[in-house]
Amino acid sequence: MKKTVITIARSYGSGGKTLGNLLAKDLGINCYSREILRMASDESGINEALFGEVDEKMKKSPLLLNILKKNPYKGGVLPPESSDFVSDDNLFNYQAKVIKDLAAQESCIIIGRCADYVLKDNPDVIRLFFYAPLEDCIRRVVDQNGISAKEAEKKIAKIDKYRADYYKYYTGNAWNDARNYDFCLDTSSMSYEKLIAVVKDIIKIYQE
Repeated sequence: MKKTVITIARSYGSGGKTLGNLLAKDLGINCYSREILRMASDESGINEALFGEVDEKMKKSPLLLNILKKNPYKGGVLPPESSDFVSDDNLFNYQAKVIKDLAAQESCIIIGRCADYVLKDNPDVIRLFFYAPLEDCIRRVVDQNGISAKEAEKKIAKIDKYRADYYKYYTGNAWNDARNYDFCLDTSSMSYEKLIAVVKDIIKIYQE
């Protein structure tokens, strides 16, 4: 297939990350998620732990993103001599740089990290959003984490809110707005095998 970059945004418990990894294996391409933090660390020279700390800080304090003024990503990174070199926003900028470099170099799948927005001007990109009914997400989270349905529902609400706030802060857009994506798919509607077949058909359509 010609060079194709697939970005995946997903609601928590939809199985989107699993689907992304299975799709990458089927297509014979790399799938990137948290690996981007390590690559951004290598690129910037900033300790990888700082990238992880930003993620965890925002996850633990989702209200933080509501308080902060929206700061949509505009491209570029700050130099080491800048006083804001290790700011949360510049750490995001380095992740975005890694995402752009990967998209320029290879066919791949990139999960999360606002990749659909970062690569919005790249003609090789297909932007996907995976979701599922709450009941299905709860069942999957219960199975994966060994927690109660009530705990799973709380976890889903918290993580989806974090993802929505994070996306809003760095893009200015609504995370679950279908207009941000080329294709949205309910993962509860069929097996992983059939979901992969559907996505591969979508890829073929966009490559024509």
